[in-house]
Amino acid sequence: MKGKIYLIPTTMGDSSVSSVIPTDVMALISELKFFIVENIRTARRYLKKVDRSIDIDELTFFELNKHTSPNDIASYLEPAKKGNNVGIISEAGCPGVADPGADVVKIAHEKQIQVVPLVGPSSILMSLMASGMNGQNFAFVGYIPIKGGERIRAIKDLEARSRREQQTQIFIEAPYRNTQMLGDLLKSCAATTRICVACDISLENEFIKTKTVAQWQKQLPNIQKRPTIFLLQA
Repeated sequence: MKGKIYLIPTTMGDSSVSSVIPTDVMALISELKFFIVENIRTARRYLKKVDRSIDIDELTFFELNKHTSPNDIASYLEPAKKGNNVGIISEAGCPGVADPGADVVKIAHEKQIQVVPLVGPSSILMSLMASGMNGQNFAFVGYIPIKGGERIRAIKDLEARSRREQQTQIFIEAPYRNTQMLGDLLKSCAATTRICVACDISLENEFIKTKTVAQWQKQLPNIQKRPTIFLLQA
C-alpha cells in the first residue's frame, strides 16, 4: 500500500505554533519521518517548535525550491511509493499555494498517491476574509511586474477587470518594495477604488485595513519590509 502526501501548514512568522496549528495536525507531524521542504534549516526549526521530542537526525529531508531540478522531484515521492507517509512544508502558510509544492502534488496525483491537505493559516484567504471585499469572486495573481510602465499597466488592467467582473484582485510584492507598490496603486487607481493592505497576518503586530484610494492618500501605513498581501476591488 502506498503512503500519503500530507500538505503541512506552518506559522507565518514568529508566532506560537499552538495559536495557528490544530493539535491533531501537530500530532500527525510528529509521526512523519520523510519531508519535502522549501528550506531544510527552517523546516527543522519548525518541527522542533511543533514537538521538542522529535529526533531530527532520524528524519529524511528533500529540498524543493527554485533551484531543484525537475528531474529530481519525482524521486522525492519514492518513500510514499514504498508505503511511507511524506509531509510537504513550505516557508510560511500552506504549501502548494504560491510556492513550489504544487509540482510535487501534481506528480503525486499522476502516480495515484493520495494527497491530504491539513488545516492551517493561509495569508491569501485570511486577508480576503478580513478585507470586506468580494469573497464569492476573486483571483490571486501572485506578483505583478516590477518595471514602472509594465507595473502601471498591470495595475490598471487589474482594476478594470475588478470593475468589469466585480472580482477581488489579490497580489503580493517583495516586502522591501511594499511602499513603492502602495504608492503605485494610489497613483494608478481611481479615487473610489478600495485597497486592502494586510500585513503580518496572524502575528502580534497584524495590520489589516481596507480604505478607498482617496482615504489612503491622507495617511500611509508603515508596511516596508513586512510580509503583505494587497487586495483591490473597484
